This record gives sequence, C-alpha cells and structure tokens, in this order.
Amino acid sequence: MKIIQITDLHIGRKGEDTFGIDVRKNFLDILNVIKKLKPALLILSGDLCYHEGDPEIYRWIKSHLDFQRLPYEVIGGNHDDSQTMAKVFERQRLLVGDELYFKKIIGNYCCLFLDSSKGFLSEEQLKWLEHEMYYLKKDVLIFMHHPPVDGGVPHMENNYALTGREVIQSILSKFPENIPIFCGHYHVEKTIFVNNLLVHITPSCFFQIDWRIQDFKVDHHQIALREIEFGSRYLRSTVSYFEGNKLPR
Repeated sequence: MKIIQITDLHIGRKGEDTFGIDVRKNFLDILNVIKKLKPALLILSGDLCYHEGDPEIYRWIKSHLDFQRLPYEVIGGNHDDSQTMAKVFERQRLLVGDELYFKKIIGNYCCLFLDSSKGFLSEEQLKWLEHEMYYLKKDVLIFMHHPPVDGGVPHMENNYALTGREVIQSILSKFPENIPIFCGHYHVEKTIFVNNLLVHITPSCFFQIDWRIQDFKVDHHQIALREIEFGSRYLRSTVSYFEGNKLPR
C-alpha cells in the first residue's frame, strides 16, 4: 500500500506575489506526478495557505484534488484555519471544538492525524492522543504539521517550534514500539530518531530552508513529495524532488 505526503504548499490568492514563486503551478505539477503514482491516500500535512486560512484558497485546492479523483486527507498547519478547512473540505464531523484531529485505519496501521495549527496541542487533544495510544491494537503512524522533536533547524526552532513537545514525547514514549511520525513545517528533509520516535520531516512544496545557519536563508527552490510504502512486515519512505516554478517578472 502507498501513501503520499505533501506539505507546506503556501498557496496564495490569485495574483498574489508569493515570494516570487509560482506556488499554484508547483501544486499542479506535483499533483500530476502524484496522479501517476496512484496512491491509496494523499495526505496534505498543513500550511496549505500562504499567510492564513482562506476559504477561496481551500476551494481552489479542493477543486483540483477532486478533479484528479484522488483520495486525500488534510490537516492544519500554523498558516491554516482548522474550522474553515473542515468546512471547505467537508470534514466538519471530525472537528473537536476548533481543532481537526482524527484517526483512520489504513491497511495494517492505525493512522493518527493531529492538529498543531495553533502551535500547540490543546489539553483535550493531548488526552485524546493518550487514550488512543493506550488502547492501540495496531501498528501506528502519526501525521502532524510540526515536528514534535528538535529538528536541527535553528531558524525554525528559535522562532516557530511546536510548544509542548516534551508532553507529546512523554505520551508517546509509553508505547512499547517505535512510532513513525511524518510532518513538515521546517522546509527541509530530515530524519530524527528520539527514544521510540522516528520523525520524518518532509520538504516543502514552496522552497527549502538552509538548516545549517541561524538566520533565515532559502537553500533551494526544488519541491518535494514523500512516498510511504508499507505492508504487513515493512515500511519504507522515499522523498522525491522536482523543479519548482518562479513567477514571471
């Protein structure tokens, strides 16, 4: 079975200057690649919008996903509005207050989708996570926007890191097996192993950040997707890069 994850689209309003990058064409290009790969599920793991959650942008994204007839799930990032996202993508039934988090059984895995759009997980969501992990009867995959561990990206960690990472780690550390976690937010490709957490940071569909320096600097403008393939006895993950697109001057 194959899942594809894309993250940090940062789609702007039509005609908006999005850092000189044609983010809409980036999305359409990578969607064409995904269609050919025929995933069982596509996961858009947050920061669908450029600045903040915008129903027009969500509708534009949804129209292209529906046109391609791709099965998909969406979760929020810090540039999203979970309530607006749930309404446009017809996920209102999954809303818990103003947060969009849920579970979904995919093959042999129980997939937990977390909402870190506020920059933290609410007490209610943390209790839900703890409950789900305690009663888990399948292997688990977790999808969220923010990395729940230090990722070694100084600019992002000094300014935009997830609050309460230690609490999340404490909850997940009680699980007896390793837990693969797939996230984004940092605009880099990284894999971090902390205790029983194997955290995969997926590169952006916008631009990638130079993680070697303290200040913000764009490393390159290639865009990426992650393929996650799994069966009863294996799980493998591969990132593929593609050329990004600039806005005409």
